[in-house]
Amino acid sequence: MSQTINALEEALGIRLLNRTTRSVSPTEAGQRLLDRLAPALSDIQLAIAEVDELRDSPSGTLRINAPAPAVDHFLCPLVFHFMDRFREVKIEIISDAAVIDIVAQGFDAGVRFGRQLAQDMIAVPLGPSLRYAIVASPDYVARRGTPDTPHDLVGHDCIKRRFPGGALVTWRFAFGEEELEVTPSGRLTVSSAQNELQAALAGKGIAHVFDDYAKSHIREGRLVELLPDWSATLPHWFLYYPNRRHPSAAMRAFLDHMKSYAWEARR
Repeated sequence: MSQTINALEEALGIRLLNRTTRSVSPTEAGQRLLDRLAPALSDIQLAIAEVDELRDSPSGTLRINAPAPAVDHFLCPLVFHFMDRFREVKIEIISDAAVIDIVAQGFDAGVRFGRQLAQDMIAVPLGPSLRYAIVASPDYVARRGTPDTPHDLVGHDCIKRRFPGGALVTWRFAFGEEELEVTPSGRLTVSSAQNELQAALAGKGIAHVFDDYAKSHIREGRLVELLPDWSATLPHWFLYYPNRRHPSAAMRAFLDHMKSYAWEARR
């Protein structure tokens, strides 16, 4: 502190403290400077205290970028449950299938498959692994029959889906150790899994969607599952975030909540 005062006196060209071997007291100039700076110093102390409180108390806004299927079936149920417990935290979810730089675009976290993650990110599994379902309406099955293997799809109307970048989604299958990818053929192409499911419900063809999208429709008889023995699974979605030394209290609370969330009980 004494070095700081000495440097300030040197810069101002005036003595700020009276110094003796027994005491130190402000000069007139020093007292005037102290009186003027006191409110600002108080504001600085208050600001530091507020920031310190943020470190320990979950609050503020979390921005999360995720593809629509992850939002629909995993992220939204988790977020709704989290917000019931942490009422000072605001959450903004942006649905986006493109692979982006979450730091450059101002997101606290993102959701993608593991193979799409940058090496410098921390990733935590979000929910259980995923299963594909091949489905069609009872009306379509009555008219066109059922395929026995994925190779039989060549003779069917498959509802195709295109990624945002323009590539068609290939259909993945697995039977024991055998894995197979099929490029579907059909008259209708859509841009979302929800649209693909709607088209299947309308009898327009066969859809290849995540099981979570289709299971209620299968259970209630609106859709029929095809090729169940060939159903392929995917690894988990991952919630990922920058490798920072000091994540916010809100982010720490969200991660802890996600790890303890009872996924299977809510599916």
